[in-house]
Amino acid sequence: MDRLWTHARLATMTGDGLGIVEDGAIACRDGRIAYVGPASRAPDAAETIDCAGRWITPGLIDCHTHLVHAGNRSSEWAMRLAGVSYEEIARAGGGIVATMRATRAADEAALVAAALPRLDALLAEGVTTIEIKSGYGLTLDDELKMLRAARALEGERAVRVAATLLGAHALPPEYAGRADAYVDLVSEAMIPAAVGLADAVDAFCEGIGFSPAQTERVFRAARTAGLPVKLHAEQLSALHGASLAAAYGALSADHLEHADEADVRAMAEAGTVAVLLPGAYYFMRETQKPPVDLLRRHGVAIALATDCNPGTSPTTSLLLMLNMGATLFGLTVEEALRGVTVHAARALGLGGEIGTLEAGKACDLVLWDISEPADLVYRIGFNPLSARVKDGRCC
Repeated sequence: MDRLWTHARLATMTGDGLGIVEDGAIACRDGRIAYVGPASRAPDAAETIDCAGRWITPGLIDCHTHLVHAGNRSSEWAMRLAGVSYEEIARAGGGIVATMRATRAADEAALVAAALPRLDALLAEGVTTIEIKSGYGLTLDDELKMLRAARALEGERAVRVAATLLGAHALPPEYAGRADAYVDLVSEAMIPAAVGLADAVDAFCEGIGFSPAQTERVFRAARTAGLPVKLHAEQLSALHGASLAAAYGALSADHLEHADEADVRAMAEAGTVAVLLPGAYYFMRETQKPPVDLLRRHGVAIALATDCNPGTSPTTSLLLMLNMGATLFGLTVEEALRGVTVHAARALGLGGEIGTLEAGKACDLVLWDISEPADLVYRIGFNPLSARVKDGRCC
């Protein structure tokens, strides 16, 4: 073995709970987990690290972000605090259009440079895998530029990036009144060109975004291209986008504040993960909570993510999302922690590679200075990270 972490308390996330192993050990060979179990039966290794009773979890996974973008919208937030509506700001050229203009003006290197501080904040809290969406370029070249910038981050930091094409995020000004023509661009040009750069295709199915019929056209194009789909669904209204996503075998449906039982049942039957985004719920001062009890009743896997973006969830703390998921949405400690590990991995189609501590998976780990796993959910503004391990190496 290359490396052995021993005398640790393991939260493997296997089974239905936290999968705790007291006085456990993890051995690594060639960047992959080769042994998980009692320290007394651990194999020998070239390097042994005594964890002195620290907890080890799988590397954390932020499965929904808009990390790559240019510009800053804090001034808009101040305007909203002063009583200016989002609609008024948007009509004045703010909102997503403001981020779009800044992102179009930035080259790939500038986008990478802008994203790195946000990424570093997440890595400092134990994130080893992050999903990054495009969606602020809204032209073929600019969407591909965003995807390339997301991919480039893997060369800058020890992190796994899952890149998602979100061309159907908003209607760019040059297509005003011609939404179907823009959907043609997404379906016929962006998606084929993104093959090899993107791991999945997403869309914003909403009254201020794209209709279910337009979203389905995007999904059909993704299927033709061999790319799985995800969906921003039921955030602001009930359009049954979650049901549509499930019909296309979506990896996840995200937000879900207005999802009903039919949507949840469809997701359960399809194995579609529910990604809850408490940062956006909090920042937008929403009052309609996602249907957590329905998701539980129908056995839908629940993931949590930051939704890091400049307009509705400007957060780079996945640990804070653990607390918000519990405090605002009523998730248990187990649900919250599984939501940023095993279920987040499923939401990215990576359940066979990451998300649990099991032999054969990537050796992505976090060592924590905590007394119990609940500390990760309970504390606010508390970062107990001792070490982050990506592919078997401390980083």
